[in-house]
Amino acid sequence: MESSSGSEASMTKSKSKVLESIKGCSLKGVRIAKDELRRKITMPEYLRFAMRDAIASKDIEAGKHHYDGGGGGATPVVAPESPLVVFVNAKSGGRHGSELQNRLQKFMCDEQVFDLHNIKPHEFVQYGLACIESFVDIGDCCAKETRERLRIIVAGGDGTVGWVLGCLGELHERGRDPVPPTAIIPLGTGNDLSRSFGWGGSFSIKWKAAVKWILDRAINGPVARLDSWDFVISMPAGAELDTPHALKHTEEVVLDQDLDIEGQLPKEVSCYQGVFYNYFSIGMDAQVAYGFHQLRNEKPHLAQGRIANKIIYSGFCCKQGWFFTPCINDPGLRGLKNILRMHIKKLNSTKWELVTLSSSIRSIVALNLPNYASGRNPWGNLKPEYLEKKGFVEANSDDGLLEIFGLKQGWHASFVMAELISAKHIAQVKITSSFCLNNVVVYVVYGWSASAIRFELRGGTWRECFMQMDGEPWKQPMNNEYSTFLDIKRVPFQSILVKGETGNS
Repeated sequence: MESSSGSEASMTKSKSKVLESIKGCSLKGVRIAKDELRRKITMPEYLRFAMRDAIASKDIEAGKHHYDGGGGGATPVVAPESPLVVFVNAKSGGRHGSELQNRLQKFMCDEQVFDLHNIKPHEFVQYGLACIESFVDIGDCCAKETRERLRIIVAGGDGTVGWVLGCLGELHERGRDPVPPTAIIPLGTGNDLSRSFGWGGSFSIKWKAAVKWILDRAINGPVARLDSWDFVISMPAGAELDTPHALKHTEEVVLDQDLDIEGQLPKEVSCYQGVFYNYFSIGMDAQVAYGFHQLRNEKPHLAQGRIANKIIYSGFCCKQGWFFTPCINDPGLRGLKNILRMHIKKLNSTKWELVTLSSSIRSIVALNLPNYASGRNPWGNLKPEYLEKKGFVEANSDDGLLEIFGLKQGWHASFVMAELISAKHIAQVKITSSFCLNNVVVYVVYGWSASAIRFELRGGTWRECFMQMDGEPWKQPMNNEYSTFLDIKRVPFQSILVKGETGNS
């Protein structure tokens, strides 16, 4: 009994220490000094105001007069040690994003905290950051050091983080390096990107020291790399597509004429392009996500927290028929095999080959991270002998691998989400060289060496299907006469994220 009491006392003492360290200490175990932290992250006034005016006017020259009166003066201005810019999605986190934004603006300067509904990340890149770079070009040492040391924080869900990462990726494409590392404040429902890089599955707005704690972690945390995947939709022209932020209308893509398709190619094609960082999925899980997002937009008062969101999600799983598919003969609830074909083009070959899909699969997911659907690992922690048998390797966020798996009816998905079983493994894809339209090297470890992968959709009895990228869903119209094609290829450079902790959360 005495031993048991001593053990309980020891555990209680340990828990108290952990709580104390979380509430009042930095990553290094030292109490965070508010004034010192503010000094480290705050940009000089002339840079903040120049950036603000450039974004507001959509003109990088609009802020130049601040340089003439500040950075260009006789007294040199010292660059901050760890300048920060924060993007906040006020709609994320059960609508707590606006409260977090207010707290950040009280702690930081208003010009360094952006509401994503007023200022888009591409506007910051195109005008705000470009304004600072214009000061660098005329010899401003403070602007140069600020630009080089800059880090970004994104407060939102996976879709918000992906949106910002995609805009920051344009810096590399245009030769405007370095790309600022990105930290995360998890405000979404799933927050799988946040979990994968040690920022946890939620952020408590109730902690008094929470803002100081997250800012300190953002400037002191080590960086890690993240693969990203280019996604292109080629669909018959005419149908309207209401897409999420991450998917934009683009120029027409020339389809590979060697692909054996059903019917003829349409004369006019509409193309959309985007990038995903966690996953792309098609099928019943995306339909559930779409229903939830529609409800949240129409009746925001119902989605006031993560628990409420999960209850609503569960309701949509039943409402959409996923759990009752085996008992229903409605063709609209049958497997994806009715509307989808997966094609593989072998390395050094001009011929496409069809991958056989199980008729029971209702959702197909292409997964980049080990976390999916609020921290689950549907790919599974596979045993070494199974990995060797199938030709798989252990998955990581920066290994160039994309895991493709299937989910059956809701009962199967529930057991997968409970991690009692693994999902239906379809393929593991790896791109081993830089992306190029006609010279990309890809191989599929699961029985194929391939140079390209493509999904083909044909309507049949389905008029539409549902898709999502990093938690951002949309309704995809389908045509009975012409196919819609989905191409996934790896982006040639990796995103840079700040790690909150050393391991996954």
